[in-house]
Amino acid sequence: MRWAVILAGGSGSRFWPLSTPTTPKQILPLAGPQSTAEQTLARLEGLVPRERVLVVTSKALAPRLQQVLGLAPANMLIEPRAASTGPALVWATTEARRRDPDAEVLSLHADWTIREDAAFRHTAAQALATAVRHRRLVTVGIVPSRPDTSFGYLVPGNALDDIARGVARFAEKPSAATALDLMASGALWNSGLFAWSADVLIEEVRRHTPEIAPHLPRLEAGDVAWFFQHVVPVSIDVGVLERSSAVAVVPGRFTWDDVGTWDALSRVRPRDAAGNVASGPVHLLDSQDCVVWSAGDPIVVSGVKDLIIVHANGRILIMPRQQAADLKTVLDRLPPDVRDLP
Repeated sequence: MRWAVILAGGSGSRFWPLSTPTTPKQILPLAGPQSTAEQTLARLEGLVPRERVLVVTSKALAPRLQQVLGLAPANMLIEPRAASTGPALVWATTEARRRDPDAEVLSLHADWTIREDAAFRHTAAQALATAVRHRRLVTVGIVPSRPDTSFGYLVPGNALDDIARGVARFAEKPSAATALDLMASGALWNSGLFAWSADVLIEEVRRHTPEIAPHLPRLEAGDVAWFFQHVVPVSIDVGVLERSSAVAVVPGRFTWDDVGTWDALSRVRPRDAAGNVASGPVHLLDSQDCVVWSAGDPIVVSGVKDLIIVHANGRILIMPRQQAADLKTVLDRLPPDVRDLP
């Protein structure tokens, strides 16, 4: 009855210029020799059979992802348009239930880095069991290692059993000061690793998500194109979890990171004695805490610190590491002939 849904539709613009529309970050070896998408699928071994893994992605990415992952065409769910994680997960869950009326669904993203695969599988199994036992939507919470302002946080509530607790409240991308206060109060990162019984998710959407609920009958009748044409884009967190009282959290006892920006590579790749991360023909001289990536030509970096330097696809990017999260804004200011990649 176990199914897994891997969300892999993002364009990865925060990894420009290495990431392109047809080779986005989830297909790139950013965190190791394999792509994060390959690592995600391998991590499910022994937990969910490959034939029950569904990948939600775009038309542009589906052929490459299918080739990289080696999944059957029936496992690739191609969104007619991007509409955030709410419609994507409702569609994938509906599809799992169509194929298996008693489907239990694990939802995860294709761009995470997780070091302890066995601990991940143990926690995921606990989340699925909790979802069935308590008929709740379950999220996995990670003990924060820093006051990261790009992550969502949650405050655990009353205990449901020896493992699971309710969720008192969510806090999405707080300020640094608020993040520190949340950490001091025992808040966890909302990892985005979710588990639910298919029927419970659909019922909670009917109750709490007007952006999606009116269009469920057409989706359940198989009209996916109509569904995506009419739904209002909304994340699963905002549209369902933050509005529902049927949410639980189980603790994740593994190292988790969302590889969302160039700066994140300093946390998931080996660093040299000066704190630098380098990939490709890179020569670092008297430089500290830089992230440098060359997809071809040699790069010589001398006497600088805290920079991101990338050479790929005929473009060169140089920016301060602390501004990595603002790369989308930078791209919006570029002329299309410079910004757009093949």
